[in-house]
Amino acid sequence: MTQNYIGVDVAKNWIDMFDAQTGEHRRVDVSRSKLQRFADASKDQIVVFEASGGYERPLMEALSAACTRFVRVNPRQARDFARATGMLAKTDKVDAQMLARMGSALKLEPGSGLDPERDRLAALVARRDDLTTTIGRERNRRAQTRDTWIRGQIASLLRVLKRQLKRCEVEIAAHIQLHDRLARDHIRLQSIPGIGPILAAVLIASLPELGNLDRRKIAALAGLAPHACDSGLFKGKRRIWGGRANVRRALYLAAFIASRHDPMFRAFRKQLQDAGKPVKVAITACARKLLTVLNAMLRTSQNYREATA
Repeated sequence: MTQNYIGVDVAKNWIDMFDAQTGEHRRVDVSRSKLQRFADASKDQIVVFEASGGYERPLMEALSAACTRFVRVNPRQARDFARATGMLAKTDKVDAQMLARMGSALKLEPGSGLDPERDRLAALVARRDDLTTTIGRERNRRAQTRDTWIRGQIASLLRVLKRQLKRCEVEIAAHIQLHDRLARDHIRLQSIPGIGPILAAVLIASLPELGNLDRRKIAALAGLAPHACDSGLFKGKRRIWGGRANVRRALYLAAFIASRHDPMFRAFRKQLQDAGKPVKVAITACARKLLTVLNAMLRTSQNYREATA
């Protein structure tokens, strides 16, 4: 049977839906009862919508509660599909229709429903990232200013931000310990050199597919898969791009540490650098190798030494 897709454009106060099978377009207010009725009515179909900076959250909760399958797509990929198919106009109605066509044309596979435990961890990790970024910016401002009063203001603010950061890290640790599944994966990931408590929390929260996909797909999700750039006789350099930036940053840092302290990764990095690879390229390759090992560890429920023995 042909699978039917419903495209949904998400706004702050409403959603626009387009049913590819019936051609129906409808606007639904973002209220719990109306979203739940929409989700219940769409149980035999796949709902496609873009990640919208959190505005899609109520829709995801309603769909998960109704056990309705859904796909959340990258906005850049959705826009590229629209341009490729000649849909240059951009309105809520057009976007909903485009998303339905995208689902049907690409045969998009629905993802898993919401995981409340992992979702709260992701929110806590995102809050920690915000605090870390703000602290870095304030430190730069303090270094640039010569005004004594402003420096005092910044110093006072930094003390508050650091306390908030510490409290956030304590809450992350407490949330992980509260849930056995998260705690088990958290301990397992830290069995490999380079992965500490915070990096392990980032991977669990931001890469829930870890352990469930093959090494090529998981590398693409993390933005560590090299992409070809060839045309005719021209052979360009393979480069990584796309993927989840916070996961890629975490893995790069972990690979840098592992390539200094773990014999296997140290030898792998040395081999690449001896072959003439730049340092950053070698560390990026170590990050991809590290991701492959982590993926195998969670898939087989083994710690690092057990998995590589």
